[in-house]
Amino acid sequence: MKIGWIGTGGMGASMAGHLQQAGHELFVYNRTRAKADALLAAGATWCETPGDVARACEALFTIVGYPHDVAGVYGLPGAESQQDDAAASGDASHTIFGAIAAQQQDERRLHTVVDMTTSGPEIARQIAARAGELDLQALDAPVSGGDVGAREARLAIMVGGSSAESFARVRPLFELMGQKIAYMGPSGAGQSTKLANQTLFAGNMIGTCEALRYAAKAGLDERAVIEVIGSGAAASWTINQLGPRIAAEDFAAGFYVEHFLKDMGLVLEECERLEIRLPGLELVRSLYQQLCEDDSANARLGTQALIKALRNA
Repeated sequence: MKIGWIGTGGMGASMAGHLQQAGHELFVYNRTRAKADALLAAGATWCETPGDVARACEALFTIVGYPHDVAGVYGLPGAESQQDDAAASGDASHTIFGAIAAQQQDERRLHTVVDMTTSGPEIARQIAARAGELDLQALDAPVSGGDVGAREARLAIMVGGSSAESFARVRPLFELMGQKIAYMGPSGAGQSTKLANQTLFAGNMIGTCEALRYAAKAGLDERAVIEVIGSGAAASWTINQLGPRIAAEDFAAGFYVEHFLKDMGLVLEECERLEIRLPGLELVRSLYQQLCEDDSANARLGTQALIKALRNA
């Protein structure tokens, strides 16, 4: 299949690479071209704008940074696209939907767009509505599993979309990137599931950091503690995968603090809409905010850097 891929960062490059290795032809775009070098060296075709990707492919995947990035790349009405030079040119044909709208029906290859960014249920519904006007299928398919899951094709992929049939059409591609793939319901349902995931991850992250903070102060070997409690009732992906990084003072990002702050903000925006409160999540977000206020460079560290906020508390 001719596949478009927009967003070749820490996770996106690995995910696109799995599709490429399976024999699919890739058409790629990223704000920083150098981040697509490995894919290009393996035979992918570089595109100058998101619109060029849309014109070349049959299925198109996006995994970019923030909701405004998603809106700008797709060309949603009122999108703040200044974050992307190609989308900011003022030429609607440089965006995904702008390019497709300008094509005659018989010129189109593209049939499905898939946003894998954690961008929230509202923007997923906006993408789906505009896609429907253009006779395209749209899926929202955020992922969980971090950089390791992306590299090893072990991601959990939670999918929303207008129909189970559109999901079934793309599922073979998802299976090249992940181990657990689930259709969760209509457009926005994949994003809502991811926000539930991020809420749980926040709780696991603070629990992991507090457990290791206590263990260190009690004079215990953190690695030995992880090995024991990571196999009992308190086991979680967070303690087993990020706990050793904390013990090793390794704060390199598999998932950036700034992106997790964005995700927690999306959850809390949804909570306002749903008229509920999640005080645990509010606490964790405040600790991450303090971490970034202490040193703005912390925003580009991995989420395990939360331990620094506890040490300074």
